[in-house]
Amino acid sequence: VQLVESGGGLVQPGGSLRLSCAASGFTFSNYGMSWYRQAPGKERVLVVAINSPGGNPNYADSVKGRFTISSDNNKNTVYLQMNSLKPDDTAVYSCRAFNLFGRDYWGQGTQVTVSS
Repeated sequence: VQLVESGGGLVQPGGSLRLSCAASGFTFSNYGMSWYRQAPGKERVLVVAINSPGGNPNYADSVKGRFTISSDNNKNTVYLQMNSLKPDDTAVYSCRAFNLFGRDYWGQGTQVTVSS
């Protein structure tokens, strides 16, 4: 079982990035998916979650209207489109897959830095 994030990097304020989380070793479409982030010196916080397959996403207030989660079940991949990025969005972003039976998988994270 593996979750591998990619797509992070350095971007200027106001810019965009799309993060990817590729899943393998489990039936991706049967899991809830979420993205978290952890800024330097701060606790990890939820960015967006889809708590059940096919459910509606729940976004943190800080990213509503700017970030969008999507998925491609054929590719076993979930995406996080991030627009209008701000310096406060700087963090390590991690994806998580979970189900009602206690399966809970995390990726290793990808660094996003928003700076001019």
